[in-house]
Order: sequence, then structure tokens, then C-alpha cells
Amino acid sequence: MKKQINKALLFSIFMLVTIISCTSDENLDTNPPGIVTNIEVIPTNGGGIINYTLPADDDILYVKAVYMNSQGEEVFRVSSKHTSTLEVNGLNQTSAVKVKLYVLDESENISESVEIEFIPLKSFIFLVQESIQIISDLGGVKITWDNIAAKTVFVYIHILDGANEIIRILSSNNTKELQFIRGLEPNEVTISIKVEDFDGNITELEDKGRYTPLFEEKIDKSTWTLVSGKSINGDAYEGRTVNFWDDIVDTVETDADNSYFIATRENNGGSLNFPLDIVIDFNKNVKIQRFIVWQRAYWYNGGGVTYHYQEENLKSFNLYSSTDNQIWNLLGEFDIGDPRDGAGNIPATAFQAAIDGHEFSLDNTSDAFRYLKFQMTSNYGSTQITVGSEITLFGLDNL
Repeated sequence: MKKQINKALLFSIFMLVTIISCTSDENLDTNPPGIVTNIEVIPTNGGGIINYTLPADDDILYVKAVYMNSQGEEVFRVSSKHTSTLEVNGLNQTSAVKVKLYVLDESENISESVEIEFIPLKSFIFLVQESIQIISDLGGVKITWDNIAAKTVFVYIHILDGANEIIRILSSNNTKELQFIRGLEPNEVTISIKVEDFDGNITELEDKGRYTPLFEEKIDKSTWTLVSGKSINGDAYEGRTVNFWDDIVDTVETDADNSYFIATRENNGGSLNFPLDIVIDFNKNVKIQRFIVWQRAYWYNGGGVTYHYQEENLKSFNLYSSTDNQIWNLLGEFDIGDPRDGAGNIPATAFQAAIDGHEFSLDNTSDAFRYLKFQMTSNYGSTQITVGSEITLFGLDNL
């Protein structure tokens, strides 16, 4: 009797599952959506913008475009149901490209394809290459270009100095870009350039001419003096304002170097409100183009932990120049940046950048000047103390 009940129960469960499965199959949507209509294509540099009208189906998920890129690979781009525009890109041709458009719904049904054909404009990588300008600069060259597509490009710089070739790779997606190549001797070099996009399209290597980098030197600090009447008081504890240019960079490993300034609220009139100025008299005229700034590194009782990017360290600042200590010319606004994530973690690359020193360049070589104002505009959060270790300038010394 018990076996008969079990068999009857199993049969009932089997029939119930079968009925549910059949019901589900009957309700499953297998109807493909309609196709896109009213298609219009606007060619772009290296692609095209496709405008269309979606079908009337109420369960559309997205539109998919399938085509062959200029590398001979089949690729696709998608656009959600919330828009009626789709961009295809990665093309490096002025011949026609065929694109098949599909509509997919929430049940993964695919519409019939609609094939279109259009001719893209010349790829933006050629426009970038044509726009590149090179100017000899201190210790290297300055390179500028325009990128109307605002898409990532990789600019390969081939520098031929006699029999030696150096290759540098610059990258950007800015519409207007300015970058420097440093560390070159003041010898004539031949520079050739090619440009690549993110999809692997690349131009031919083009000779851009001959350039002679200008002589660059480190600005000697032995003549520098503090203009105390116009500067913060950075003499607290082991810190001294003049340590900012003593050619000793504070390190993580030991407190023996202790080379930094410490500006406290108590030593500066009871407040430490930004901006905070350090004014230096070089006692000579110089021109500068780039410089390096170091943070304080050693952390007392830190157990070997670096002090870089901690709340008291300088973060952002402005540089001003003057010939008379009265009229000041803004050389630039600069920011070390904040690599900390939400939990306060800092990547190893950011620590290494701080150890090496944060290097900055001016847009152009400065005019000759005698006085420098280092104006701190923020630290990493402290309202009590601001610290910094060292500054080194590069350019033309003792003019």
C-alpha cells in the first residue's frame, strides 16, 4: 500500500512539472522584433554615426551593428533602446564599409538584418599626424597636436641621433595636447613620427625634420636666500624653511636627513590659511622650464611607513616669478594629486612617484627672473601643519 502511494505521488509531481513546462513553453516569446528604419549615416573621421528609428516592439533590448574593421576582423558595436544613435569606428579607409544592423529583444530574439553602406572620412590618426608641431626646448623638444575626434592616440616618436635611435611613446585623448620629451643632449637629431589608434590602425612613419635641443642645466642653489618678510615661518621642530632648497631629499628609511620645512599654525600668527608663500631670492637671473618637488617622507614612530600623501604634506601650489620682488608673473598652477582610494589605500606606483619626486613642466620656457614665489594652495587635509622637503629647478642658470 505504501509503495502504491509513493508511485502515485511521484506520478503527480511528474505531471505537475510537465504541465508547468508546457505552459512556460507556450508563453515563451519567440517572435523576432522588427527592423530599424529611416536610417541616416553621418560619416566621421574613421567611422560613422548611424541614426535610425526603432521598431514599435515594447521589449527591445538593444541595436547591434556588425562590420569588418580595417584590420579585416569582424567587430560589432551596440546601442541601448534608450537612444536612436549608434557609432561605428576603428576604420582606416576611404572605401565603402558594409554594416549590418540587428535589433535584439529581451528574449534574445534577433531581427532580420538591414545592410547599409557608407564611406568614412579620413581617419583622425592622419589628422593628428598632420597637425603635429615640434619645437626645440630646454633639454629636449616640445610636441603639440590636435585631435578633433578626442579619441585615444599613441604617438610614436623616433629620435635618431647619429647611429643611435630612441623611441618614445606618447598617449592622449585630449583635443589639444602638449607634451615634452626630456633628457636629450644639445645635438641635432632627426625626428620621425607615426600615430596609432586604439583599434590598431597606424600611419606610416613620417620624417618631421631635424631639431637641436637647447642646453639645459640644473639651477645651482648655493646663492639662494629666503625673503623672510614675504614668507611663512617654516622653522618648527627639526624643520627649517631653507631646507626646501638644501639639495637634501627627505627619505623614508631614516630620520638622519630630516630635510624639510614645517609650517605650524602657532608659528604663523595663530592661523594657517592657504595660500602659504615661500619667496626665494636667487641673487642672479635664471630661466626655467621644468622642476621637481618632493614631499616629506619620514614618519616618526611610523614603523618604516612612508609619510608621503599624509595630511600635512603639501599637495597643490602655484609658481610666480619676479624681477623686482614687487610685480609677480604666474608661471603655472600645479597639483601633485591624491592617489588615495576611499579606504585610504595608495598604490605602489604613487609611492614610487613621490620618492622619485613630482616633475612638472611649464607650457613655455620662462623669461629671465630673479625671485621665485612658491605659493602652496592646499595640503592633504591638516589645518595645523604643512610640510615639504625639496624643490629643484632646471633651465638656464646665472644669465
